Amino acid sequence: MISPIAWRRFVPVVLLLAATAALLHARSANETLPPHVELASFPAEIDKWRGNDVPMSPETLAVLGPGQFLVRDYHRSSVEPYVNLYVAYFPSQKTGDTIHSPQNCLPGAGWTPLQAGHISLQRSDGTTIAVNRFIISKGMVRQLVLYWYQAHDRVTPSEYWAKIYLVADAIRMNRTDGALVRVVTPIANGDVDSAQARALDFTHRVLPLLDSYIPR
Repeated sequence: MISPIAWRRFVPVVLLLAATAALLHARSANETLPPHVELASFPAEIDKWRGNDVPMSPETLAVLGPGQFLVRDYHRSSVEPYVNLYVAYFPSQKTGDTIHSPQNCLPGAGWTPLQAGHISLQRSDGTTIAVNRFIISKGMVRQLVLYWYQAHDRVTPSEYWAKIYLVADAIRMNRTDGALVRVVTPIANGDVDSAQARALDFTHRVLPLLDSYIPR
């Protein structure tokens, strides 16, 4: 008899093998991609928020692979910290150019996770989504991070489920496009509540705009 621990190890392996086989099968067909707006035209002004683009190095772009990327610092006033918006949209993930998880990228850049969890956000249509909420540190600097995976009118905080949905949609819809959305703001003077309120205010204003750039 297989023990419960062995089953917990065995099932993810089977799912991963099945996902890989399905993706290889789906790679033989041309994908269907609905019309969408290029990320380069994402608004630099969102209500009271004013944004400035942050250049990405050629080395970073080479690691990310073919896709559309937006990195922009938004300010609401001159007396409070910025909010950084990062959106990585991949029109196709069939050739190995897949979304890079912040849980891998942030430690690689020297950031240490201090807290990890989820937070619920309400969308303009009244539905509720769950996104990741992290507090990270580098030396004396701390930041609050919100991020999620978004594709085909679906939002998930889980990298694991994003992969499962990727395979399912490749078969069902002939689409492997998807995006990572990340919002980061500094925690000034140890005030986590203010940082979270700032990040949430900005995120609630961004959410309704994303459907034009990340096709449903």
